Amino acid sequence: MVDFKRKVKYNSIHKKNYIRLGIQIFFFALIGLIAVNHTLAENGGGIPWLSSASLHGLCPFGGVVSIYKYLTTGMFVKWIHESSFILMFIMFILAIGFGPVFCGWICPLGSFQEWISGIGKKIFGKRYNHFIPYQYDKYLRFLRYGLLFWIIYITAKVGYLKFNHIDPYHALFNFWNGEAAVGGLIVLAITIISSLFVERPWCKYLCPYGALLGLFNLFKVFKIRRNSATCISCGNCDRVCPMNISVSRGENIRNHQCIVCMKCTSENACPVADTVELVMGSKETGDTAGHIVDGGAANEN
Repeated sequence: MVDFKRKVKYNSIHKKNYIRLGIQIFFFALIGLIAVNHTLAENGGGIPWLSSASLHGLCPFGGVVSIYKYLTTGMFVKWIHESSFILMFIMFILAIGFGPVFCGWICPLGSFQEWISGIGKKIFGKRYNHFIPYQYDKYLRFLRYGLLFWIIYITAKVGYLKFNHIDPYHALFNFWNGEAAVGGLIVLAITIISSLFVERPWCKYLCPYGALLGLFNLFKVFKIRRNSATCISCGNCDRVCPMNISVSRGENIRNHQCIVCMKCTSENACPVADTVELVMGSKETGDTAGHIVDGGAANEN
């Protein structure tokens, strides 16, 4: 029998991962600085060595939508830079090892939604992030794959980044300078309002890059694993998951929506030491993967 007096750490469900928060703030501030500096540079000001930096050049998804044109013509689609290709490969390597860490740790739009969610949690309490019934939610989560295929197809066909017209990421960092498309501003506004009811709504339902990186959860090297032998079924891991994944229903978390935020782990929400961890490899036991791969979510109940 497990000695729970020794194993239970009584972690607070609201314990913060300050390393992750620091990384999120750093990248958000960096992208914000580049965007503001770009505007200042156009008016003769700003930081000279930073003025050539581009938001498109810092977006790894730009490399993804440029693959077809680059392979067929040796050129990038309009607005996309070589740096996007480099970042794309870096993110793919990280995803093979750990999954969509870009989504959970780096993406400024994802972080922004997460911070807005703090307001929604204060307003709605336990109801927050559980407004959409599971029977609808489980299908809505696959919309982002449709958007991914549409963007890749249309970009290859027209030769420029058409997604830019509805991209909330670009709108978030250009809403003040007139460069953001009306469609992008509308999608951004909808995303902000939705974040008051649903955590990371863009990430869950529409983000094409998150859809692509989510596939790496099926075969990544390091996985979130729950030790059923020491689990006390408190449900903390399910409640804190921003993507509504039922961590407590399996052992190897392979859900395509996991963003590796680590909120569910024993270092954060799980009150039992060495029970929910990021570890190498996987442990196959019975129905371990069934609920996890097909998206069994915590808002099912």
